[in-house]
Formats: sequence, C-alpha cells, structure tokens
Amino acid sequence: MAANNRRMSGKKGAQVGSGGQRRRGLEGKGPTPPAEMRKGHKKNRVAGAKAKQTVRRPAPRGRGGKSASELVVGRNPVVEALREGVPASTLYVQQFIDNDERVREALQLAAERGGINLMEAPRPELDRMTNGLNHQGLVLQVPPYEYAHPEDLAGAAYDDGQDPLIVALDGVTDPRNLGAVVRSVSAFGGHGVVVPERRAAGMTAGAWKTSAGTAARTPVARATNLTRALEGYKKAGIVVVGLAADGEAEVGELAALDGPVVIVVGSEGKGLSRLVSETCDHRVRIPMPGGAESLNAGVAAGIVLYEAARRRA
Repeated sequence: MAANNRRMSGKKGAQVGSGGQRRRGLEGKGPTPPAEMRKGHKKNRVAGAKAKQTVRRPAPRGRGGKSASELVVGRNPVVEALREGVPASTLYVQQFIDNDERVREALQLAAERGGINLMEAPRPELDRMTNGLNHQGLVLQVPPYEYAHPEDLAGAAYDDGQDPLIVALDGVTDPRNLGAVVRSVSAFGGHGVVVPERRAAGMTAGAWKTSAGTAARTPVARATNLTRALEGYKKAGIVVVGLAADGEAEVGELAALDGPVVIVVGSEGKGLSRLVSETCDHRVRIPMPGGAESLNAGVAAGIVLYEAARRRA
C-alpha cells in the first residue's frame, strides 16, 4: 500500500545519470552581446536591414572635397585599424562567427571608441560587400575623407601669424608614403600636405595608420591640377621648392626655407614631372655622401622639413 501511495503522489525524484546537465546549465555563458548582435532583438533586425541596404546601394563617388568610403577586410587588419585610431563608421560582423580573441578585441575597441555602428550580417552579404575577399567575418567601413582646398592651408597659416610651410606630392602613389609625410609635417610644424586628385595616393586606412594619428590634426588638400595649385601659391607670394637629384643647389644653401614655402617631393623612381619641375622657383638636392640614388618621399620630406623648422626656431 505504501508503494502505491508513492506511485500516486505525483512527486518526481532526481533523475539518475544526468551526465552533469544540471551543473552545466548553471554555468555562465559569458558577457551579454550588444543588442545589435542578439538574434531576434529589434536592433538586430534593424542592423540586418541596414547592412543589406548598404551592400545593395553602390558607394557614393567622391565629389568635391570628399573621397569614396573604404572597407578594411579581415580580422587582423580590422583590429590594427581600430587600434591606430583609423576613422570608422560601421563594423560589420558575420552571423554565427567563431568568437576568438581578435573578434572580441574588435568589438571592445569599437564599443570603447563610440560612434561606430555594430551590424551583424550573413556571410553572403559580406562576400558581396568585399567582392569575395577573405574577410574572416569582420569588415570595417572607413568614411570618406574630407579633403581641404590648397588655398585653405596657406590661409590657416597666415591666420595664425605664421609663414606657410606646406609639402606637395607629385606622383607619389603609395599611401604609406603619404602617411609618413603627414607625420613629418605634423612633427616639424608644417601646415598641411597637397596631393593631386588623380594618379596619386589618397588618405586611405593605410595612410591613416602610417601617420600614427597625426592625420587627425594635419590637413591634406587635394588639387584638381597640381601645377595650377603651385602657380596659385606663387601668385600669393609663396616660394615653390622642388626636390630633385640634379638640383642646382643643396637644401642647406637655400635661404627661401626661412619664409613662406611649398616643398614639392616627387616619386622615388621618376622624381618630379616635367611641368611641375618647370613651375618650381628653385630645384634643390639633398646631399647623400653614402651614394644612394634616391630617398623615398617620406624620408626626403622629413629632411627638408627639419631644415626649415631649424631655421624658423
């Protein structure tokens, strides 16, 4: 009778041999992901819709003083860009991505910086967005760069009561060289860098990284025609100095570095183009006792900027 009462009581004892399921059920599942990353959340649905719209809508072409937006693709490049302070508008994260250290760091850096949208997108959407590149589930969108006008650089210097010290790049196509020049201009008190609109390096994520953050305070201007921009500087009373291996004088002999000056640096292989070279007021050379044929743009600009800063001190 006692046995029957136990069977009819409706009470269930603990299951035998649960295999630790109850213990695992009590374990934590880690930090709660942002709302944009939680499946079924309203913000997740909105983020997914925006991601699809971004992929389907072609990127706007640079017009006037803006470049086109850029994508940084892959886990290591995305983390490095976020570490170096490269401007970013959106971090796209693949749905159901393997959550390794780089993914966690990318999410943490984006959250700490603020102003970066987090959007979850399926892998096919990221594949189309990156044209099939190996994105590894992480894509960072860099917004268009706001270029200054060449006249703005000289105007800002005069407003501060200083003689303009500007570097113009002729035929430099490596963004890392542009970033290095921006860094040197910032270090030696220059007022900006001028680049041609075509066939020249622009302010890409690579240039931002090489500038080591100085691009945030050193303007880069884009000229539709570099020769005309240099002629405009000359009309404004600014001396245009071109660096050339066969220059008539050495950098240390040029008195013009004391006043308003634009230093024009050509590519490592071809140097200054003919029209730009003819536009320069002076062509100077950097003495190289070691016998090297040429220097890259970043090193050459740094040497002349140091000499100009030394004289102005």
